[in-house]
Amino acid sequence: MKRILTLILVFFTFTSFNAFSQDKTTSNSESDSVAIVYYIKDITPENVLKLYKALGVDYKGKTGVKIHFGEDGNKNFLNPELTRPLMQYTKATWVETNVLYVGKRRFTDTHIKLAKEHGFTFAPIDILDSEAEAEYSTKGMGFKHYKKIKYGSHFDNYDNFIIYSHFKGHGSAGFGGAIKNLAMGFASPGGKMAQHASDVPVISDASKCIKCSNCINNCPANALSFVEGVITIDKDKCIGCAKCIAECPKRIIKPEYKELEENVFLERLVEYACMFTRKKPMVFINVLANISSSCDCSARAPLPFTQDIGILASKDIVAIEQASHDLVAKGHKCEDAFLKESGVSGLGQIEYAQKLGMGTRKYKLVELK
Repeated sequence: MKRILTLILVFFTFTSFNAFSQDKTTSNSESDSVAIVYYIKDITPENVLKLYKALGVDYKGKTGVKIHFGEDGNKNFLNPELTRPLMQYTKATWVETNVLYVGKRRFTDTHIKLAKEHGFTFAPIDILDSEAEAEYSTKGMGFKHYKKIKYGSHFDNYDNFIIYSHFKGHGSAGFGGAIKNLAMGFASPGGKMAQHASDVPVISDASKCIKCSNCINNCPANALSFVEGVITIDKDKCIGCAKCIAECPKRIIKPEYKELEENVFLERLVEYACMFTRKKPMVFINVLANISSSCDCSARAPLPFTQDIGILASKDIVAIEQASHDLVAKGHKCEDAFLKESGVSGLGQIEYAQKLGMGTRKYKLVELK
């Protein structure tokens, strides 16, 4: 009997140890788990690949590297050469979506052309919404702001993703890192409109309409028409795809921006990002260089406000964002560098992401030589 009890005790001790040893980096805020964030100070193409390899993932199938090609006129976007060894090693495709506002990055052909002008020439490019917008239901996700998530349909063609983000400031989000790269970067223009503004656009000045009918002819929901000679949007029919915004030559159809309560925009970003992390395996690389108060979508972004810091990589999106934020604050000798430089704190992103169970703010920084 004593021998049986001893065997039972050994069994439960062994299984408990195994359970404790499992990776818990995607746990919620009540967990005591600590995520590993790898770090290298020297920002080189070879070190980007070294950090990816340190994560120990062995992705099979089709891999997408989510990247930002830089707005026309922007000087701070990351040099594409930093990704060359990574792209060659993974045989991946650069992926991005078209933007909401009208410019070169609003249309697939000019978006790709601009990317190539910026040096993104040595790997395939896929604009994920080039063919269609798709939707995910948020039922059961515990979201506060969305019943559906709108994204570029090509997202579903990939088996896994490497989220390669330029960690820098953003006028509305405080900072833009992996969370914003996911939220805006995989969202279709309609999804971007839902995050920034509302689901239905508005006509700013109908008197400027030239009655070309471009918006009417290209609306997939037949939501636009002339009512007594005035261009009108039927809000009951509108599906919020934002296609009409791009089709209007006079630019009179615009997102309906509304003043949001504190942290609502940050929570919207997180909910979009959360959905994408639940759908596909992902790892995260943040590059802390050219850190200005504005994002790479700004054609006239200001000069960096602090020195380059290094490259981080992790399997935990919350941990890498927290570590990136902490390193920038340390380098800028303050508690919140982005609050100081742009007047907006982005910490609400990290807090809400942890609350939704996307990861943990507790991390261990492991520096690689």
